[in-house]
Amino acid sequence: MTVNIHLLTLLRESHRISCWPQFSTHFIRCNVQTMSEPIIKQQVGGYKDRFWYPRFWDGMRFRAWLKLLRSGGYRVAPIRWGMAVIVTVLAITINSPWAFLQRLFYGKKIRDTKLPGPPIFIVGHWRSGTTLLHEYMIRDPRYFFSDTYACYTPEHFIVSRFLLRPIAALLMPKKRPMDNMEAGFDRPQEDEFALVAMGLPSPYRNLIFPNNKPFIDTEYLTLRHVSEEEKTRWLDGLEYFVKALTFLSPDKQIILKSPPHTGRIAVILQRYPDAKFVHIHRNPYSIFPSTYNLWMRLSRDEGAQRPRGEGMEDYIFDSLNTMYEAFEEDVKLLKPGQYCEVAYKELTARPMESLEKIYRDLDLGGFDVAQPIFEKFAATQKSYKKNKFEMAPELKEQIAARWSRYFERYGYEK
Repeated sequence: MTVNIHLLTLLRESHRISCWPQFSTHFIRCNVQTMSEPIIKQQVGGYKDRFWYPRFWDGMRFRAWLKLLRSGGYRVAPIRWGMAVIVTVLAITINSPWAFLQRLFYGKKIRDTKLPGPPIFIVGHWRSGTTLLHEYMIRDPRYFFSDTYACYTPEHFIVSRFLLRPIAALLMPKKRPMDNMEAGFDRPQEDEFALVAMGLPSPYRNLIFPNNKPFIDTEYLTLRHVSEEEKTRWLDGLEYFVKALTFLSPDKQIILKSPPHTGRIAVILQRYPDAKFVHIHRNPYSIFPSTYNLWMRLSRDEGAQRPRGEGMEDYIFDSLNTMYEAFEEDVKLLKPGQYCEVAYKELTARPMESLEKIYRDLDLGGFDVAQPIFEKFAATQKSYKKNKFEMAPELKEQIAARWSRYFERYGYEK
């Protein structure tokens, strides 16, 4: 069954999602496909939001939460006062006390933790396949990863995971908000959310105040224009999180995935000179509408305001160009065995070939042992249905013009 939704009309007429913004100059028409079997009535394209679902900010300490509110000028819309109160209560009664306990009992142990090997970073623009690649690679039992609970509660997940995680897991949706990928506190998550929850600057802070302009923390897409003090503070936060993960599984190498790291390779190498990077790319005509859908949906669910979408198109265009300008320079710093590049189309069509290439180029070894596990997961992806988008010709022309370098670098036809 196919459900065609003309967003421009729906946003004006639907009361159910009246908090979505009006589009200004373009429209994106979603063509959301459900499962082919008529008896399956599962909506493909994300969960329906419920007020009890955990938010990205729910694991913040009180100090970090106040800092986030202050960055947005405390401009919380009345309809989101309830969310702000809940996050405040959680910050005061749960996160701050548990974070204190973790620092008290495990602070020194975390600081003294040694990594068994350099971290592996999966990078690439949002909606380019980083999550799928992450899901594959973490199935190799030699590796450990940042799960959603750790990313939501980065400062106390060690001491609280056995008590609080089972309770909080009852509130989690089964799918992500923007697509049909599985969600849950045990699923892999972007470490960027952990850094945000720790109170560090990040472009993701724009999600809670989507209508504030200009967008904040854009310099943290690459960290090239921040002070050395701020850069060190950011690296210290990343290192703490990586060591805390390693403390839980000291014999396993860490695999992290975060699109913003695409433009931060040079900075990450300052702390992890032997780090390995896997870059995945995808057709820009697929990336743009999917990224727009991502930011608008997350802003709606996670935001303290009703998102209007003003400036969102330019923000998406500029973010990719900023990230990849830095990325193209940074990859020159990597030595053989530190970098591999794959295409999303190849990963979905021939996953074993793509994974074998990654293992070979990064000198990881052990692919033959992990292959049966990868194949088992690949079998579960055959029924996965992607969101499809139909765009106005004018928008496609802008994508081709403004992202022309990305088209050329990775061989995509305009």
